[in-house]
Amino acid sequence: MTIPLTANETMPKAELLSEINRLRKEKNAVILGHYYQDPEIQDLADFVGDSLDLSRKAAATDADVIVFCGVRFMAEVAKILSPEKTVVLPDMDAGCSLEDSCPPDDFAKFRAEHPDHICLTYINCSAAVKAHSDIIVTSSNAEYILSQIPKDQKVMMAPDRHLGAYLAKKTGRDMVLWPGSCIVHERFSEKELIKLKAENPDAPVTAHPECPEHILQHADHVGSTSSILKFVLDNPAEKFLVATEPGILHQMQKDAPHKTFIGAPGADGNCNCNQCPYMALNTLEKLYHCLNTLEPQIHVDEETKLKALAPLDKMLEMSPAQAPTPPINSGAKSGRAF
Repeated sequence: MTIPLTANETMPKAELLSEINRLRKEKNAVILGHYYQDPEIQDLADFVGDSLDLSRKAAATDADVIVFCGVRFMAEVAKILSPEKTVVLPDMDAGCSLEDSCPPDDFAKFRAEHPDHICLTYINCSAAVKAHSDIIVTSSNAEYILSQIPKDQKVMMAPDRHLGAYLAKKTGRDMVLWPGSCIVHERFSEKELIKLKAENPDAPVTAHPECPEHILQHADHVGSTSSILKFVLDNPAEKFLVATEPGILHQMQKDAPHKTFIGAPGADGNCNCNQCPYMALNTLEKLYHCLNTLEPQIHVDEETKLKALAPLDKMLEMSPAQAPTPPINSGAKSGRAF
C-alpha cells in the first residue's frame, strides 16, 4: 500500500509510520488521538481518550509539541492549558458542528439576555465562546458540577441542547438552553435501533448524552465516551449496542476482543452517516506533514486565552479528583492511558 504525500510523491505505509515515529522523537512531540479518530491514528497515539483528558495529559508531559488528532476546539483547549507548547492540528478544517452552531457574537447576545443566569458551557465550543462562559463542563462532569450550584441559582447551558435536556430531566433543574446539536448524534434512527434491540435482546444499549431523547430513552447506560467504554468493559454482557461515533468501537474491540460491539444504525439501518466528517479529515499523511512542518499551528490571542482559562479553571476546581497521569510511553502503541 502507498499513501500520496504530494502530487508527485508516494511513501509506503510502513515507511510513513516510521517517519512519524522518527519525527515525534526529533521534535519531542506527544501525539494525542481522540476516541473518534481513525483506528490507525489511535494505534500510534501516545494517549487516546476524551478531549479534556488528552489536553491535561499533554500538559503534564515535558513535550515541546502537541499534535492533537481531533478537532479544532480540542486543540484550542490544549493550547490554553499549555501556552508554552507548540500545538498543531493535522487539518485546520477539522471543526465541529456544535462549535459551528454557536457563533461567539450570537452567544454573547444570548448571555446578555440572561444576566441573572450562571452559564455552563459544554467544552465542544470555540475558545471565544468559552471566554463568555462561567464554567466549562464535559459530558463526564456536567452533572457533578451542576449539583454544586444552588437550586435557586438560574442556569443556562450551551451549546448542546440534547445534553442540556438530559441534565435538566435527570436533575430536575429548569435551564435555559442554547439550540445547538451534534450532527453525528442526531443521525441515529430510533426505528432502526428498536429493530436492532429486538434482534439482540440480551445486548445492553449505551448512548452518549448528545443523542436526542428518543434515542436516550432506549439506553441502559448514558455517558461520555470514556464512561461508555468503562461500562462495556465492566458489564458481564457479551454484546452491546453503541450509540455514539463509531471510532470508539476500535478501543472496545482492542480491550475486550471476546465481546461483540454493534454501532447504532442510521436511517437506512446500516449507513455510516453517524461517522464524524470532521474527525475523518485527519489522516496519517496529514499527521506526518504537521509533524514535519509544525503547521498548521493553533493560536489563541492572549485576551481570549485568559478569559477562556478562567471557566476552564473553575471546571477543574469543581470536578472530581483526577487520578495521577501515568508517564508517557513515547512512540509506543501501548502508550495510551485513561
